[in-house]
Amino acid sequence: MTKIVDDPETFASSALAGFSRIYQGHVRLVKGGVVRSTRVPNGKVSVVVGGGSGHYPAFAGYVGPGMADAAVAGEIFASPSTAAVARVCRNASHGGGILLGFGNYAGDVLNFGVAAERLRAEGIDVRIVTVTDDVASGPADRHRQRRGIAGDFVVFKVAGAAAEAGLGLDEVERLTWHANDRTFSFGVAFGGCTLPGSKEPLFTVPRGMMALGLGIHGEPGIRDTEIATATDLAKLLVDTVLKERPDGARRAGVVLNGLGATKYEELFVLWGAVETLLEAEGVELVAPECGEYVTSLDMQGCSLTVMWLDAELEPLWLAPCDTPVFRRGASFATEPTDFMAGPDDAERSFGPSSDASRKGAACLSGVLDAIVETLTKAEAELGRIDAFAGDGDHGQGMRRGATAAREAIRSAASKGAGARSALAAAGDAWADRAGGTSGAIWGLLLRSWSSAFSDDVAVDDAQVVRGARLALDDVMRLGGARPGDKTLVDSFAPFVEALETATADGAMLSRAWSSASEVSEAAAQATAPLRPRLGRARPLADRSVGHPDAGATSLALIARTIAGLL
Repeated sequence: MTKIVDDPETFASSALAGFSRIYQGHVRLVKGGVVRSTRVPNGKVSVVVGGGSGHYPAFAGYVGPGMADAAVAGEIFASPSTAAVARVCRNASHGGGILLGFGNYAGDVLNFGVAAERLRAEGIDVRIVTVTDDVASGPADRHRQRRGIAGDFVVFKVAGAAAEAGLGLDEVERLTWHANDRTFSFGVAFGGCTLPGSKEPLFTVPRGMMALGLGIHGEPGIRDTEIATATDLAKLLVDTVLKERPDGARRAGVVLNGLGATKYEELFVLWGAVETLLEAEGVELVAPECGEYVTSLDMQGCSLTVMWLDAELEPLWLAPCDTPVFRRGASFATEPTDFMAGPDDAERSFGPSSDASRKGAACLSGVLDAIVETLTKAEAELGRIDAFAGDGDHGQGMRRGATAAREAIRSAASKGAGARSALAAAGDAWADRAGGTSGAIWGLLLRSWSSAFSDDVAVDDAQVVRGARLALDDVMRLGGARPGDKTLVDSFAPFVEALETATADGAMLSRAWSSASEVSEAAAQATAPLRPRLGRARPLADRSVGHPDAGATSLALIARTIAGLL
């Protein structure tokens, strides 16, 4: 378990701050991430990578000449917020456009995607490449729908080298996708990882067994098998990864990656067997690497990554770079930059509002108080439900996001904000503090709901119902989930429909909401037999069957809490 901790709530930010102090020659700290501290030519494409914390050296360890220009860091195993992504990108922009690189996880896709929309609206050209190297998470004909694991490292190496060479954004984007499409990984775990402050791991592996096809966010493997010898383990890894070898491919950049609690000596023993098997299969190794490149806190295990090289990729794989964790080739002639962080979190102000709308804001503040109390009590249970096929952090993320939203709406109300502005501020704070998929969804949900209100008039029943529909529509549009996907939408959609039906039939809001919350609870329980079709749980669909979705469950719980207030 993670033993060196002050406050688990600040573990990720404290770690990032300490890292930035040690490596001042490479990075400067900005809120939510780091940017290069060395001078960068004007007009250069900026490569910005990121994801949740807990994977060091991914992603801050990749920042430096020849690799990334910046990294965005979320909470442990949680996507960075939309605001954090946009903030770091603005600080890293050098006029040549931005390539955003991250693993293919629902929270990252949503937060990085929305941030990209905001940046494009500001006139910054942004492209997105999602790394999809994990062969255990999807079939070969759906390569770009797989999740990203240790392949992040090799794909970002190519992207950074292409940008450092002065190539334009179109070409950097093309080469990065090309690298992704020729990169394949597979991993095994001997034991699960433990979140800071927790006493139990997110999952356990039976004694004498190993989990195959694990994720890097604490997700268990797709199946367990007996622990093998180094030779047999090497054969399993090599045979699995080589199944999708492109026709005619011979030369490869290969990485044997430790997941956080596997000794380097063990990796070296395994490498000997891996190298022998690869060479027997006619693979020509080009600058192979063995060590820790994408970890999962203190997880015991390893993964094998193969990027099949060609005339375009090999020079980029071999190109010089100088980052805190990885150096290759000749030294770079660098000079420090006079770094000054761009506009950040200036004290938020609010426009004029009516007395009636301010009363609505105060009422909404009371709703957030009750939600925080409910989610705090339910944190452990929501985490337990989430751990069946996810990383077990749903309860923690929901409680953290709701708490931030409560503080934001209190602050907004104290400054005279009306209902619309106060709830929007709460949504932004929820997303920014919670991160991850649930943070992004709830931030979007509250902000969309707020658009039905006004700062000029009192909140009424019709606005509440209209806001529910707007929130559902935006969550489905931007999140991509539909009923039956085993997500929050499975309890939210029936809730909204029941609320609309009851109020259309003349029911008062309190009665309509109460009946809709009962529908939502039943719908959440009805997700138990479903197989997830989105998010981290998708590769572990069989483990999820028989258990309700954590997101659907927490939404129903919040709906019931509000019903009690009404």
